[in-house]
Amino acid sequence: MLEGTPAVALIGALLMSAVLFVALRWTFGTGRNQPAPHLPDPDDPTGDGLLEEVSRVPTEAAALVLRSRLGDAGIRATVGRADGVYRLLVFHSDAVNARVVLSRGALD
Repeated sequence: MLEGTPAVALIGALLMSAVLFVALRWTFGTGRNQPAPHLPDPDDPTGDGLLEEVSRVPTEAAALVLRSRLGDAGIRATVGRADGVYRLLVFHSDAVNARVVLSRGALD
């Protein structure tokens, strides 16, 4: 009886490993390669969400200069690209102040 015990233990360990592998594969391995469908928001036709566009510039360098100018004024901004132009986006609550900061730079 002691001679068969290691073989039974080995077979049991392999069987348990196989069951664990299948359970983990079934739980975490299915559906990962399928992207989630993009559902457009009907209330936000531009797709900007909480952000509002305050400026459009033709080059990335210009957009980065404007973003740094807004950052110096304490306004958080991001640069997005659409239709071959760079868009400067800020939160709705900062939009008026951002336009003032950007217009002051244009007058200098």
